[in-house]
Amino acid sequence: MAQQEMKAANETYSGFLSLLKIGSIISAVAVLVVVLLLAS
Repeated sequence: MAQQEMKAANETYSGFLSLLKIGSIISAVAVLVVVLLLAS
């Protein structure tokens, strides 16, 4: 029982981490675009 819960928790966590990474990259790109627009 606990093994299945741990597996589900790990899948949720890895999904969350990949979402976090993608979100960070998108945010960094958005910030870069805004900075470039303001600088020009």
